[in-house]
Amino acid sequence: MERFPDNRRFAFTIFDDTDFSTVENTGPVYEFINDLGMRTTKSVWPLPSVPESDIQGETLHDPEYLRFVLTLQERNFEIALHNVRNFDSPRETVCSGLEAFRARMGEYPRCHTNHAENRDNLYWGAERASTISLKLAFRVADAARARPIARGHIAGSSYFWGDICRERLSYVRSFSFREVNLDRINPTLPYKDPDRPLVNFWFTSSEGANVNAFCKTIAEAEQDRLEEEGGVCIMYSHLSQGFCSGRSIHPRFRQLMTRLARKKGWFVPVATLLDHLQEGRSNATISRNERAHMERRWLLEKLRNGTS
Repeated sequence: MERFPDNRRFAFTIFDDTDFSTVENTGPVYEFINDLGMRTTKSVWPLPSVPESDIQGETLHDPEYLRFVLTLQERNFEIALHNVRNFDSPRETVCSGLEAFRARMGEYPRCHTNHAENRDNLYWGAERASTISLKLAFRVADAARARPIARGHIAGSSYFWGDICRERLSYVRSFSFREVNLDRINPTLPYKDPDRPLVNFWFTSSEGANVNAFCKTIAEAEQDRLEEEGGVCIMYSHLSQGFCSGRSIHPRFRQLMTRLARKKGWFVPVATLLDHLQEGRSNATISRNERAHMERRWLLEKLRNGTS
């Protein structure tokens, strides 16, 4: 039995983090991806940006940007969530943001990724770790950098919305790795985590935060290995970060993506891919060994390279 539809040999997609995104700096990138015949996932903020945040970007509140995102949706790109805004959001603000998303996009998002250091993040910071020693290391590091504690999953907190996440959203991103084939690290993809039950399914991703990191992950040899191994690649990226200049696509990115599109890959949005991967599985619960291996590798890569 073939793993992917239509005898496709591997799967590839992109989850685009909306940080710093504008029509100007991402529009040409999506035109290029569309012309390649690929369909990917773009996250958005449904509520206006808060000026106090260090990370800005256009939102669904901006008319031109909303038209841009609606065009992507019409072309069968997936629209996902990156928290409801670029700043801390109490529960009532999260509810308002999700309703604003539904009002503009016609449905609730299915995929989500936490934003930076928002207090409404789910299982973020030290809660990404499972062992006491790793949790302690996270907490010491966060305290030294004055990072707030994520409270989106803590019942009783004013930032709690974990129950809403479990009701409305299917998938939340966990770790990113400098690895093109996620099967090598996370064969149980997407996975359930009994220690983090307010998320229905988690998904890992391949590191491509900016154009240079992206191109390194999908270099020619890595593409060929992904194809040979029949693997899965979900690139986590900020398509606002160097992928185009004016209307010109970054030449190395253009070269690599054009080469990849010519292969017999399955190029669908994140939720479509994850739905397919979990079809027919009897058990999606990640083992403690697999989870521990991912945590150790992620922490090592983060210390070396700053993966997210």
